[in-house]
Amino acid sequence: MGNSAHITILSADDHPLIRSGLQAVISLESDMRMIAEAANGEEAIEMYREHRPDVVLMDLRMPVMDGLTAMTAILKEFPEARIVALTTYEGDDDIHRALSVGARGYLLKDMMRSELLRVIRTVHAGERAIPPAVAARLAEFTPRVELTPREREVLHLMAKGFGNREIARLLGRTESTMKVHVSNILEKLGATDRTEAVTLAMQRGILHLE
Repeated sequence: MGNSAHITILSADDHPLIRSGLQAVISLESDMRMIAEAANGEEAIEMYREHRPDVVLMDLRMPVMDGLTAMTAILKEFPEARIVALTTYEGDDDIHRALSVGARGYLLKDMMRSELLRVIRTVHAGERAIPPAVAARLAEFTPRVELTPREREVLHLMAKGFGNREIARLLGRTESTMKVHVSNILEKLGATDRTEAVTLAMQRGILHLE
């Protein structure tokens, strides 16, 4: 992977302006070199296979294949890959999911240039890099209470405005079962009603509305 002269980097992001901005920052560093770019998760996998970069900057939300799926695929094939999740999302659920699949670091796109460079160098050195703002977000929701896959499904339908009866019909369950799921969701999120539950879920990255 790479060489001793430069930290080689692959940037995967569907926004050309983000990629060009990263390229501009990295081009000023004598110990770094951007060697490949990808616009979606599938391209990121292909570029990784071809170039074997030292560090990958992976956007979580991309078309064709999202960053989490691409990250999982790369790490399955190349367990030594060092990947940094780069995203606009600061919800603790987004952070947990990225770290759980193997990200070595987590960066928000609006963080300072110095933070970006520090995280790249730290991850390249084989360490994990969680900026203070990200660590604080994780600590805010510790201990963590996870929603079940079914509860996430119900929450997603709640966000679309469906009531218990409609959700029950869509999922092939009884209305009383849906009431139990909704009650559990409210309790786990610390919400008093459905609207607050959806709002909190969006803030925490549990829910992303397309």
